Amino acid sequence: MYQVVEMYGDWEPWWFIEEWEKDVTKKQNFEHFEDALSAYETEWGHLKAALPRYKSRQNLLAAFWNKEDKRWCDDCNEYLQQYHSILLLKDGNEVSKDQTIRRFKQHNDDPAHRSSSCAFGK
Repeated sequence: MYQVVEMYGDWEPWWFIEEWEKDVTKKQNFEHFEDALSAYETEWGHLKAALPRYKSRQNLLAAFWNKEDKRWCDDCNEYLQQYHSILLLKDGNEVSKDQTIRRFKQHNDDPAHRSSSCAFGK
């Protein structure tokens, strides 16, 4: 079973930090990879058109953002970038190497780095 997952939160999707599922805003299930890929491509195009910054990987994980969309983190004592992300997963995990798609490896910016006070899982 394949899933196309949309997320909104502090972390880019490739980190898969503990409890990452709490940031999920939408999840669609598909029996076939081709159907999941079609849904992923459609949403990927919408996000790329709507948000000025993006980083996308060939393993079908992508983050899109607007640099002004941040939230204050008391634990980190700084503003954290918020990301709109989309993932295409197989059984809840990254797709296999033979299902990666090179044309999705593109970006026009890199996500902001966090200070050391803002550790994974906080």
